[in-house]
Amino acid sequence: MSTYIWQDPNWPNWQYDLKTLNSPLAAIRHAQGRLLGKMESLGFQLRDETWLQTLTQDVLKTSQIENLQLDSEQIRSSLAQKLGLDVASLPRVDRHVEGIVEIMIDATRNYATPLTTDRLFAWHGALFPTGRSGLSTIRVATWRDDATGPMRVISGPIGHEKIHYIAPPAESLVTEIQKFLTWFEQANELDPVLKAGLAHLWLVTLHPFDDGNGRIARAVGDMALARSEQLPQRFYSLSAQIQQQRNAYYAILERTQKGNMNVTAWLLWFLNSLQAAIAEAELTIAVVINKARTWEKLSNIELNPRQIKVLNKMLDGFEGNLTTSKWAKLAKCSQDTAHRDILNLIELKVLVKAESSGRSTHYRLVG
Repeated sequence: MSTYIWQDPNWPNWQYDLKTLNSPLAAIRHAQGRLLGKMESLGFQLRDETWLQTLTQDVLKTSQIENLQLDSEQIRSSLAQKLGLDVASLPRVDRHVEGIVEIMIDATRNYATPLTTDRLFAWHGALFPTGRSGLSTIRVATWRDDATGPMRVISGPIGHEKIHYIAPPAESLVTEIQKFLTWFEQANELDPVLKAGLAHLWLVTLHPFDDGNGRIARAVGDMALARSEQLPQRFYSLSAQIQQQRNAYYAILERTQKGNMNVTAWLLWFLNSLQAAIAEAELTIAVVINKARTWEKLSNIELNPRQIKVLNKMLDGFEGNLTTSKWAKLAKCSQDTAHRDILNLIELKVLVKAESSGRSTHYRLVG
């Protein structure tokens, strides 16, 4: 009996039950069409802002799935610059942020460009510009070589590790990757949405790099989704949805990789996650529209840069309540300055003091 899916005699001939998948797949296709129709009605400016916000979440969350914490403002800044969008007062960008941003933009904007070994190597090089993953030196822009043993996915403390998965031997990667790339570029009757789910699973199962496999596999999946819509702009983030269900994601992945070639359960999970991601996009659109309307109302009010920055944060929906301390942290100013900024906005009827007192005093937007 095979331990892992790549050891199955039928590898990599994927099997799935279309009767089980047809209904959720049809729902996805309907939701995609409805969302794109809604985006068309928004106009260029709001559409670009929604695109920027979605991509920011995509980059942020695909990194968080791997326990990597990036700065959302740096991500937004890098995206805005590369997409040619006019966004003021944004910070300088770390080169590691630039790398993942470049990958996500290339995967979706250039979705029609063939996926090749060189392109995968370029993405990997962008992810690890210093040739290091944390404190470890890794092989960059080339396949892993298993010099220190088989590639394993493990968890737990040293001496008590749990092995979740062992990847195919490095010596097979050239052949295995070529099979994958040929299949990915082949025109066939497989729905591109299902192809996105299979591509994600296939590449992360091969685990071809020393590090960064999850992020690159999700980028390839996003590329297939862009092909399914034939559009370079993405208005929903599957990575954000996966991050919300991170434990469930790793659990279904492990079960699938230890199973046989029937991957119906994985595809069903993938489709359900995609459906939730598209539904979440409706909330993003509502936030963008509300933000635009709020700034239109404030267009005749003179605000300082700190006030503009924090109000933007509030309109984007940051977690928790706005307090003087949080204002000072966000605006990088003193508590006294924060208090004056807030009092000024209360006088202008932009903010109002919430019904609380003492140390729990906080503020909310009017209306």
